[in-house]
Amino acid sequence: MTGFSRYYTKWSETVIKKIINRLKLTWQTLRWGRTLHYKINDLSTLSKVDLERVKIFFPMPKFFIFGHARSGTTLLARLIRLHPEVHCNWQTHFFTREPTLYSLISDIKTRAWLQSDSNRWNWGKDLSLVVLRVVADFIMEQEARERGKWIVGDKSPNTLMHGKSVELLHNVYPDGKLLFIIRDGRDTLLSHRFQSFIDFPEYLGDDDLQIRDDFIQNSEPFFEGKSSLFTEMKLRKVAKVWVRNLKETNQVGKELYGDQFFVLKYEDLISDPYSLLNRLWNFLEVNDNEVSMDEKISREMSRNPDADWQRTKNQEMVNNLEKGTTGTWKELFTRRDCQILKEVAGDTLIHWGYEENYEW
Repeated sequence: MTGFSRYYTKWSETVIKKIINRLKLTWQTLRWGRTLHYKINDLSTLSKVDLERVKIFFPMPKFFIFGHARSGTTLLARLIRLHPEVHCNWQTHFFTREPTLYSLISDIKTRAWLQSDSNRWNWGKDLSLVVLRVVADFIMEQEARERGKWIVGDKSPNTLMHGKSVELLHNVYPDGKLLFIIRDGRDTLLSHRFQSFIDFPEYLGDDDLQIRDDFIQNSEPFFEGKSSLFTEMKLRKVAKVWVRNLKETNQVGKELYGDQFFVLKYEDLISDPYSLLNRLWNFLEVNDNEVSMDEKISREMSRNPDADWQRTKNQEMVNNLEKGTTGTWKELFTRRDCQILKEVAGDTLIHWGYEENYEW
């Protein structure tokens, strides 16, 4: 199937889904006199009373790791759970990828049932957020309990939903903590690009497939700055997504979580994981461990399961790359690539301290 055929198929599926949703909304209005399909803005934050009730059954403190894809979210999760009291797994995508956890209450009849004033067991109020919280808590706590941990987190990149992910999270977990990891956008976009080349070639268009094949057959022109790994349109698009992710997540995270929002850099995690992890464990209020964690951290830092996995899928391509390093963009971005990134992401790179000016 060609890139155009794949695009047309996805477009057709999207149109059909929209038509079906419109018909459902029309039927809701005719039957109930109003639409019952949930809207994010309709749901307020889980109340303190409901939180206290839920915590009787699910008492573990919760934290979440957000970040653009390929910003080090998985490495951070692997390291932070080395602590004997902390567990962290990944990719629940409760709040970071459609359909999200909220899909559990999006059904017309389900939402009507949870909102019904005639139900005596719901104290005359909407229990939608309670249901979402209980489901998420159960999923997260069951594994933590098996491992003897008492604080649990999830890491799910929020590349697709940005600040909206933070809003969705805060509705259900106003008492949680949010970690946001950022990485130099130039390295982030390169890493994401190679991930798509290795793991998801079936989703690439014809132009991208040609670039991928050219790199596999002869990578030298790419490392010499003669060939680009991106079309101009693609590079502008992904750079805008990176900028938006940092801006929205940071802004909404500060507004909603305040001092329960922790921003860190991937580069700091690589250069000095020991002190940064101790700061993170203090943030999670679990750093009373008397045993030094340095040996465990060093051992985990020496591993690269992501590279090992990708090597099994495309060893030839992976062998041309040094995984997890910083500054790889200097070898692989052409002058045109750099100029595009200065236009789209230059201010953001300067704001986060990755550059002092536009002379790069």
